[in-house]
Amino acid sequence: MISNDFIALLPLIVMASASVGVMLGIAASRSHGFTASLALFSIYLAILSLVIAYSEVPRQVTPLIVIDKFAILYMALILLSGAAVIILSFGYLSKHYVACEEYYLLLLLAMLGSMVLVCSSHFASFFLGLELLSISLYALIAYPKSRIKHVEAGMKYLVLAAVSSAFLLFGMALIYADSGAMTLSVIASKASHDAGYTLPFIAGLTLMIVGIGFKLALVPFHMWTPDVYEGAPPPVAAFIATVSKGAIFAILLRYFTQTDFLKSDSLFLVFAFITFVSMIAGNILALFQNNIKRVLAYSSIAHMGYLLVAFLSGGAFSAQVVTFYLVTYFVTTFGAFGVITLLSDNERDADDIDDYRGMSSRRPFLAAVFTAMLFSLAGIPLTAGFIGKFYLITAGASSGLWVLVVTLALSSVIGLFYYLRIIFSLYARPVPEQPFPMRGISLAGGMLLAVLLMLLLWIGVYPAPLMDGIRLMIGVGG
Repeated sequence: MISNDFIALLPLIVMASASVGVMLGIAASRSHGFTASLALFSIYLAILSLVIAYSEVPRQVTPLIVIDKFAILYMALILLSGAAVIILSFGYLSKHYVACEEYYLLLLLAMLGSMVLVCSSHFASFFLGLELLSISLYALIAYPKSRIKHVEAGMKYLVLAAVSSAFLLFGMALIYADSGAMTLSVIASKASHDAGYTLPFIAGLTLMIVGIGFKLALVPFHMWTPDVYEGAPPPVAAFIATVSKGAIFAILLRYFTQTDFLKSDSLFLVFAFITFVSMIAGNILALFQNNIKRVLAYSSIAHMGYLLVAFLSGGAFSAQVVTFYLVTYFVTTFGAFGVITLLSDNERDADDIDDYRGMSSRRPFLAAVFTAMLFSLAGIPLTAGFIGKFYLITAGASSGLWVLVVTLALSSVIGLFYYLRIIFSLYARPVPEQPFPMRGISLAGGMLLAVLLMLLLWIGVYPAPLMDGIRLMIGVGG
């Protein structure tokens, strides 16, 4: 008889089995199309397994893993994002004529690590999930290895991510030495009260904030972001910008929104300072970039700062708003990087602003999609990004975080300038010789962009169903 724990863990079991299955498939036959199809089919099975696991929630499976509605929601978001990455990656990697089957194995492992993260209730599972995600990303960033820029970006991420993991692990060790506990809920509860702080606990918490700040690319731990985004393949950059950061935010939401951590003045001030400088620095630094991937990298720093505004408001509504904004950010980021992916060829990525000059006359559909995505990132009405920022401001204002709310609004105005700069290039007069060839795009990639565009507009016009679904699935904090 199948145990209830097995049913609850089914999504993780399916993804772990899928990784082994893809590895065996690669050993049996090297076929790019077969491997990509097998990876997509595995994600489909994992999504079906979420429906089965839903019948057993909430369930604590050993002290390491908790499966509840919150975990189901975030695992679904990770799986759908992984499917989008595979669709974009297939056409991108096909242009390079290299053996790339292992790419899909690494991607499945990165998704498995992200899913473990959102289910973690213990330091051990948290660190194992984080390292499974990070180690997979080291190699994914370097694909294809024939490009020096990709390998360089992979090495940079390897060194810096290893350092941040060391900070994180040492912080965990200090907290364990002080409290004798490795359960994340216990740690979060203790962090909510300044009176319970000791020197080892303060040192450990500081080191953990450094490690988490690196993973989220928050200022002042953001220096790796533009170089890695620029050097990584566009689908991998999209994965880093969305899934890897979304999994970390899930951890923060689960264990801090259910505690009254705002009562800790010192912890609140640290997060508030990081939030403030991330919004300002991310938008200002993006103004000086000519590479679109670097623009999106600095933009992502600012958007992580925006999310922290809602996070600092605390409570169940905070978790719902952050999740809603993450969904809108996932849609817009995949749309923007999807356009870059479809236009890139086997020589270089289409990531310079001049590559897009006059694209509206050559590729009107791609220009329209890119425009909509940039408008959403800027928070223009009738897009998902506008509704997301409206909720962020509402959450911040309801908790009286007026300095951060005003900073969010003003920094968003700064962001509008560099988004409009790209849009102006899209609709400018074409140059006599296009600096980047506008080749044909794959059918699957075009259909994915069409779906993302419809989602963007649907959420922007009628966000109630999405917000109601998130409110139903998220029970943390209340």
